[in-house]
Amino acid sequence: MITEQSAQFYAKSASSHDLVYDKPERQADLAAMRSHVAEALRGHVVLELACGTGYWTSIIADSADSVVATDINPEMIALANARVLPADKVQFRVADAWNLPDDIGGYTAVFIGFWWSHVKREQQEKFLAHVRSKVGDVVLVLLDDVYVEGSSETVARTDLEGNTYHIRVAPDGERYEIPKTYPSDSALRKKLASSVREIRITRLEYYWMLTCRLK
Repeated sequence: MITEQSAQFYAKSASSHDLVYDKPERQADLAAMRSHVAEALRGHVVLELACGTGYWTSIIADSADSVVATDINPEMIALANARVLPADKVQFRVADAWNLPDDIGGYTAVFIGFWWSHVKREQQEKFLAHVRSKVGDVVLVLLDDVYVEGSSETVARTDLEGNTYHIRVAPDGERYEIPKTYPSDSALRKKLASSVREIRITRLEYYWMLTCRLK
């Protein structure tokens, strides 16, 4: 499960969260991934998990039929609502991705942007089983970072399961250890093989995107 430390860090850092998208060296890849995500979810009824400030929600809304975007932190949802996206297409809701409510609704696709890497390797299959139990055999789109020396945060340690961690400092100065993994294409395929089918991976220098279908 996402750690309490991680949730606390992102709640405190909500207002500065989108600075991660401002790095000059990442702009070409970021533009490409915006296009890939929009096309992958075109015409879908989308459930977005861990939506943060709604950065990717606004992109998905341009091509999807509708989006319900969720996050565990009310601080993030408040910032997402401030984007004033079309009310007939977009809804924001406080919800824990690890404990989705029974009334979450029906969807044709699930999008997870830059949060899959925070789910520890030994918990990923359990998490996908939970999502599958709530929404069925829908399309799943994962978007996340590639580790690039000099651009990515420094890895502080690696545990026995192969999970890597960053030390992040919140605006109030408190330090947090945040799990953040950087899987290869082969590792993604191996880990997801029992939970999904029809895997397709797009990998750029700074980002990767995986599309598949839950099974």
